[in-house]
Amino acid sequence: MTPFRRRLLALLTVLSVLLTACGGDDDDGATEDTTEDSEEGEGVRENDEEEAAGDDEPQYGGSITIGLEAETNGWLPGTSQPANAGYSVYSAIYDPLVVRVEDGSIEPYLAESIEPNEDYTRWSFTLREGITFHDGTDLTAEVIKRNWDEYLTAEGANTAGALEGITVEVTGPLAYDYVLEEGDAAFLDTLTGTAGYPFSVEAAEANGEDAGANPVGTGPFTFGSWTRDGQLVVNRNESYWRTDEDGNQLPYLDSITFRPIPDEDTRLDSVASGDIDVMQTLRQSIVRSARDLVDSGGYNSYEWLGNNGGSGIINTMKPPFDDKRVRQALVLAVDQEQMIEVLGGTGITPPQTQWFTKDSPWYSEAAADAWYDYDPEAAQALLEEYINDPERSDGQAPGTPISFTYDCPPDPSLVELSQAYQAFWQQVGLEVNLDSKEQSAHITAGIGTENDPFLRADYDVQCWRLGSQADPYSVWSSAFGPVESEVLNVSDWTHPDVTAKLEELRVEGDTDERKRIVEEISLILAEEVPNFWTGGTATAIVAREEVRGILGGVTPSGTPIDGASDAIVRTPYLWLAQ
Repeated sequence: MTPFRRRLLALLTVLSVLLTACGGDDDDGATEDTTEDSEEGEGVRENDEEEAAGDDEPQYGGSITIGLEAETNGWLPGTSQPANAGYSVYSAIYDPLVVRVEDGSIEPYLAESIEPNEDYTRWSFTLREGITFHDGTDLTAEVIKRNWDEYLTAEGANTAGALEGITVEVTGPLAYDYVLEEGDAAFLDTLTGTAGYPFSVEAAEANGEDAGANPVGTGPFTFGSWTRDGQLVVNRNESYWRTDEDGNQLPYLDSITFRPIPDEDTRLDSVASGDIDVMQTLRQSIVRSARDLVDSGGYNSYEWLGNNGGSGIINTMKPPFDDKRVRQALVLAVDQEQMIEVLGGTGITPPQTQWFTKDSPWYSEAAADAWYDYDPEAAQALLEEYINDPERSDGQAPGTPISFTYDCPPDPSLVELSQAYQAFWQQVGLEVNLDSKEQSAHITAGIGTENDPFLRADYDVQCWRLGSQADPYSVWSSAFGPVESEVLNVSDWTHPDVTAKLEELRVEGDTDERKRIVEEISLILAEEVPNFWTGGTATAIVAREEVRGILGGVTPSGTPIDGASDAIVRTPYLWLAQ
């Protein structure tokens, strides 16, 4: 990936994820499983839909209403900016070219086969035969190219920067290549976003500026109507190309209504009252309330814990945080278990030690062991060593206390989080001021603006949200790339060994070798501490027990898809027990 491409991709990620939350009570894995609970009994509760559903066979017919956490600005890839809520709607109207499956890998979906060349600069795709858009036009390689050239990379498209340096070459009616200026073994991550959802060019041309309000895909449901900030209705696609494992035509439902309900409590109350049938949440406090609803009977909650976690970022270009002794002390001084309790996550989200959870193929036991236990005495020793150092980086006289500001948005739960951090750090002698910037100002301070170097951050320490299900190269090349070009390098931290290992990772295709490199980078991050962790992030889909198929779904080749991941409601397999 070119630096500019990753910078724009990172910016889109920041805006779509961080506007949801910055601390820990919120939102980029595995279905919960009691076998993955920690020794302290933390972890995500198990949901067993098969047990809930008994031996029922899927039934056709019926309609449901799904409550979303937010509205999306539109539905045409290239102009649409869907977060978790938007991708739930996407799953109804569109099909993806590729999809991430349970083990974290990416498999073909609309594509039938994918083959990279040796240096990962050319990715050859072959599409499945006989797939049509809702307007009756065919999905072909030429459509993919026109999507790419005329919409996704066109001037003004919000995907243009992320796709810079990538072109599409048609090699047959259903065959085409993505040609990259620079090899990238993790390129398929790019297609898990909006760039990987084909749409009808004819429909987009016919609708012009209104194309985003009239989406036409190949998905299991056709677009019906949309009242912005009110509701969006989709209807069963009678000619959908997919069947279930038993050969039954998909989808099962007649229609779905999506309703944005931004207030978390209102959304949960709407499920409890029967006003809606399904809801998504990315907040721990609502996950806990949903458990109470489940215990009352008549509801199921499908919880999920991915790699995304609440964290703290440290401005490593700003003394004294350019010294790793101070960064290590910040972590040693804080009891993560108590921070999770402050955010209402005890028993829901486990402590976090790295960028990947235990269920991720990239998780490292060695990196977990290298992370820091709560040890205020060790923190004090490191701080005293720095404070009394005659060559301390901040230029202060030996013995001068360290003073800094911790910033987090003014959400009530995040205010409590800030106060807890302040208390822990003050106990080891740090002087900590608190600031509460509104979300937009908070993000701007994190990514930086017209400083020297460009994108240098404007904060000391602040809450943030880090991690995703994407390939480690995609995540880290943005998070720890050049300060002046990588929006998501919010810690302003680079390291020569990490840079070199990321170059290895960029062109390494062997899974075991990639895991080795990822572990080596994770160990460096544990030593250098450009960021620290508040705790993992649990999400949940809550549904009336009559709604089935939440956890259903397989790829066309039969590989299971984790249906509850990121609280995105995947619609093809939903059905109603009537």
